[in-house]
Amino acid sequence: MPVTEHSIAFGPYSAIITTRGGALRELRYEGRDLVVSFGAEGPIPDYRGVICAPWPNRVADGRYSYAGNTFQADINEPERGAALHGLVTETEWELRGKSGQAVTLGCTVEASEAYPSGLELTVTYSLSDDGLRSEVQTVNSGTEAAPYGLCPHPYLVAGPSPLDDWTLELPAEEFMTVSADRLLPEGMQGVEGHEFDFRAPRRLGSVRIDHAFTGIIRGNDGLAAVRLLDPAGTGVELQWDATWPWVQVHTADKPTGTDRLGLAVEPMTCPPDAFNSGTDVIHLHAGESHKAAWTIRALN
Repeated sequence: MPVTEHSIAFGPYSAIITTRGGALRELRYEGRDLVVSFGAEGPIPDYRGVICAPWPNRVADGRYSYAGNTFQADINEPERGAALHGLVTETEWELRGKSGQAVTLGCTVEASEAYPSGLELTVTYSLSDDGLRSEVQTVNSGTEAAPYGLCPHPYLVAGPSPLDDWTLELPAEEFMTVSADRLLPEGMQGVEGHEFDFRAPRRLGSVRIDHAFTGIIRGNDGLAAVRLLDPAGTGVELQWDATWPWVQVHTADKPTGTDRLGLAVEPMTCPPDAFNSGTDVIHLHAGESHKAAWTIRALN
């Protein structure tokens, strides 16, 4: 029976990586969860921890045009009529390398009516004193140029208190407004004076967020981080560099069931429906590659 998940550890950190969607299934620090985990078998709920490529978020109606050709992806979010989170979230990724503190998985995207070229993707998860660093490298293995975008999809956990009691720091000056019914882009709005202004850390409370943010405020090192703190004194942060000009944040609200279990923090190379708007789309030519990395670490 094939091995479908791989455990890595370093110091107080441990992680489980599954071949399902190339996903981060579990990340712990001194035994406490830093992300919302899921079971070892069956479908992955809510896209937890998967790699979203070759586009993040939604493509409206699953349809877009590129280099004079029209492409149609499967509608996997029928209630909103969208192709959600790319083509590899349900792919069985293959083991490409492993050590005690790192693992690399890979998968292939074939050219199809949904996408103009073949891609080879690898994701490497590695633990150190600095937390979990993840890096995706994608190579255009085909003969045609292709549009490309990427995001990870972890749900962060600050500690044992309810999400409403967590303190959020989100270094972003603008967010994308979306339609209420389909969550498709409508425009841009500054966070100044809005309930989404978390540039200064403050309690999340009952605010509901499922939006893409930009105008990212970075330090002198070019890095930015979303930070979450629990009243119990624990916390978690996700840090990324200028490769990612956007970040999607979602408070995991559900009408029923497991509501607000964690905060989805998804650095994105391009915003929702970018294959139609063209905003920040990466044009990956035949033989070219793209790399992007992010780090999740404990705060305490």
